Amino acid sequence: MDVIEKSAMRKIYLRLLPFAIVSYLLAYIDRINASFAALTMRGDLKLTATDYGFAVGTFYWGYFLFEVPSNVVLEKVGARLWIARIMITWGIFAGLTAAVAQFANWTGLSNTTSFGIIRFLLGTAEAGFFPGIVLYFTYWFPTYHHARIVSGFLVGLPIAVAAGAPVSTALLGLSGTFGLKGWQIMYLAEGIPTVILGLITFFVLTDKPDQAKFLTAEEKSWLTAKLASERSAKEAVKKFSLLEGFYNPKVLLLALNYFGIVVASLGILFFVPQMIKDIGVTDNMTVGWLTMIPYISGGLGLIGWGRLSDRMNERRWNLLGACALSTIGLVITGATAGTWWSIVGLCIATFGFYGSKGPFWSMPPMFLTGTAAAASIAWINSIGNLGGFFGPWYVGVLKDWTGNYAGGIYGLAFLCLISAIVCALFLEIPNPVARDARVPEASPAQ
Repeated sequence: MDVIEKSAMRKIYLRLLPFAIVSYLLAYIDRINASFAALTMRGDLKLTATDYGFAVGTFYWGYFLFEVPSNVVLEKVGARLWIARIMITWGIFAGLTAAVAQFANWTGLSNTTSFGIIRFLLGTAEAGFFPGIVLYFTYWFPTYHHARIVSGFLVGLPIAVAAGAPVSTALLGLSGTFGLKGWQIMYLAEGIPTVILGLITFFVLTDKPDQAKFLTAEEKSWLTAKLASERSAKEAVKKFSLLEGFYNPKVLLLALNYFGIVVASLGILFFVPQMIKDIGVTDNMTVGWLTMIPYISGGLGLIGWGRLSDRMNERRWNLLGACALSTIGLVITGATAGTWWSIVGLCIATFGFYGSKGPFWSMPPMFLTGTAAAASIAWINSIGNLGGFFGPWYVGVLKDWTGNYAGGIYGLAFLCLISAIVCALFLEIPNPVARDARVPEASPAQ
């Protein structure tokens, strides 16, 4: 039985993880490349830090409104069709961001409003991608693989920032090519690959294990039986309806915890290049290389903490540790803002931000199944990702008001502290599935 399990899981990891990493890498580059575009775009469009923070954050309102419907549709029509649709449409809107000034001239709107509308449409198009992938993993992986597969998938996030930083800043240097600004070239060049990968996704993704041609009959039988056993164990404790998944106290507490972390991580993310520039770095390419450093640290946190959480088969206290470390890192960053020491604080904070992802996203599947899981995972993510609106806006307002980033960073640290308190006091979610749980070996005919 162990031989069949190891063979099946190795094939599934090799089949799904590379696709997930590359797709999320492109998703995040298309989402956060505005942070690099801002190095020149803000001046070209005459956007204040407040204008920029508000407009860039409207992405997350589109995300918030359409996450849950998107995930419910995915549960009904299948991941292959729906994830392909998501990727193609978000790639199109990512490229159209290059036309923000033209859109403003055509409609008579301000550049800020035009930029905000396009960002909102980008969020609407991408809504459901992240929770859809998390839900998709529950179709393929037993519970004791969840933290490492989510962490492996999300490693595309810090890679997107680390690799996207020098690539995006290099594209900024192409200003004047084809009569376009550097940031326009960047948006176009980084949107097109997403559309291409979306088309490929439709032909290569497999919806469910019983459709997988790359698994043997024995491997399909083992995995189907294992996942059915885990589902029965969870539903024996409590089976939630779709509606119950929205107001369940555990779901709402998870959303509150995630909101604090996302406000902090994205409040920092969209201003990191500008914060580094405030240290005294004038060359955009150098800014790009330096931006890589904190997000390499974040990648290490993702992989390391995900593996640790799975090895311990423990989620809550690992999540608490990550929230606490994020708080400490942000306090250091605020105290040293404008100096090179702030990069050290950012490294500590990002290690905690991204280290929290594996333990956190392993918690909803511990008590949710089926359509309730689809809706609740999206609901948690949509509430949490409203932090992507409030974080950058808040930091931008404080920067314009005080002239530096320290005040905004301290506020983000306070939210991380709240997330840690929520975890310490309230997030007790028993795991109904033991790590060494096994099901009787099923015959291929079953």
